[in-house]
Amino acid sequence: MSLRDRIVVVTGAAQGLGAAIATGAADAGATVVGADLVPTAPDGRIEIRQLDVTDESQWEDFAGWLRREHGACHGLVNNAGITMRSRLGEVSLADWNRTLAINATGPMLGMQALMDLMPAGSSIVNIASIAALTGHFAIPYTASKWALRGLSRAASLELGPRGIRVNAVMPGLMATAMTSDVPQGVSDALLGSVPLARPPLPATSPRSSCSCSATSPHT
Repeated sequence: MSLRDRIVVVTGAAQGLGAAIATGAADAGATVVGADLVPTAPDGRIEIRQLDVTDESQWEDFAGWLRREHGACHGLVNNAGITMRSRLGEVSLADWNRTLAINATGPMLGMQALMDLMPAGSSIVNIASIAALTGHFAIPYTASKWALRGLSRAASLELGPRGIRVNAVMPGLMATAMTSDVPQGVSDALLGSVPLARPPLPATSPRSSCSCSATSPHT
């Protein structure tokens, strides 16, 4: 696959899965613009812009800069996210709101800000989680990923006629900073369905995908 002459934006690109996605897109020939709270590029080919994905005005500024510098956006990967493992009786409203703001509102704001820069043939990929397909005890995280799955489906219906694909990807447990404090019992249970019984690294992760393009079935 070649992404030559394509402008690709990746949020949460400074580390973990986001860094792997950004590097992979650069390897395929794309001009990659990363966005992160910490503007540290994982690769010299990738420019990182500081961005809080929950801030609408920062997204507007980012979109204006992207239009001036590159003129278009051919790909948006909404990868930025946090985990919050509180159970129902423990979750605070502040933690609930913060998790939903980053994991669901952030991707919505990103799509709003950049969709008018995206020509036909462009693609949006929202990084959800296997938690969006099943039930997990992590109440705010699971709810946010189910919301992102629904957002992806709804957005595909609106953007599909414009030739813009919208898909959600559902990774399982991966070896990243986000999963470093997963309790051992939970980790063992999640890895029970993995043939090698070990979490993959971000750059090599096999992922189950939920295709939300308007031209394909929702599975």
